Amino acid sequence: MTKHGTTRHGSLQFYPRSRSQRILPDVSWDAISSKDSGLLGFIGYKVGMGSAFVKDNSPGSLTKGKRIIVPVTILECPTIKILSVRFYKNKKVMGEILNHNLDKELKRKIRMPKKTDKKIEDMGGKDFDDIRIVVYSQVKKTGIKKTPDIKEIAISGSVDQKLSFVKNNLSKEISIKDIFKEGTVDVRGVTKGKGLQGTIKRFGLNLKAHKSEKGQRTLGSGGPWHPARVDFRQPRAGQMGFFTRVLYNSKIVFIGDIKEKDINPAEGFNHYGKIKNEYILLEGSVQGPQKRQILITHTLRPNKKIVKKNYEFVELR
Repeated sequence: MTKHGTTRHGSLQFYPRSRSQRILPDVSWDAISSKDSGLLGFIGYKVGMGSAFVKDNSPGSLTKGKRIIVPVTILECPTIKILSVRFYKNKKVMGEILNHNLDKELKRKIRMPKKTDKKIEDMGGKDFDDIRIVVYSQVKKTGIKKTPDIKEIAISGSVDQKLSFVKNNLSKEISIKDIFKEGTVDVRGVTKGKGLQGTIKRFGLNLKAHKSEKGQRTLGSGGPWHPARVDFRQPRAGQMGFFTRVLYNSKIVFIGDIKEKDINPAEGFNHYGKIKNEYILLEGSVQGPQKRQILITHTLRPNKKIVKKNYEFVELR
């Protein structure tokens, strides 16, 4: 008699399957690095998907020198500003200096202290071994909303380079072109929420026979009578979607400014509207619905095959 077997349904890697606590996920910044000194991440907003008409210049590619169509995700990336600077020693915050030249939308969202005498020059000693900045997005420049999103982002380089970066950019707007040029990025975000779902949709179980007494879209057996309990590995109905996920090694197809290269359709993008700022095109799909906040970071573990890809962007179709 042949052995009947199948792969188990639902990866245990993603347990527990519960709703994400925050829209912009936490990042282990110590594991991420960059060749150039500067920010290791940026906040973007998902516009939607499209088809990019590109010329393939990848070495060894079967379509080298030809024009091909690549599916891309469009992210609008308005400039970001520094909210505060955090000084770390042994992975603990030793001090924080706030930037008081803030937008009025941000002052409504957070409570600022009335007075502070601390300046970056006061932290000139070596009482710290790391510097990170808390940034906020200027989302009011888009047509989505006015309340900015706030996130702590690490800086690459030596301590002196980090301090120099903070001093040079404390009162400036930071653009995505200052951080990413070409190559690949990691994309962190929250998936579409689908609410309460049953075991068939949530775990991909097979439907039972149509003559089953206790329903087709249910488990066949939940385990033995003894031990009389339900194991946590059993597929159960529950939350589906709105999970924190990381998409590794997304290829940058193009980074542009809407003033220089307009990719807006005449009627705007569905459920989003028109892009008004800088944008980035990433090959493939990205988690989340339209208008979802996305954290773009430098790659944790670059993929050599994807890094070798070289696309010359022509137009969005």
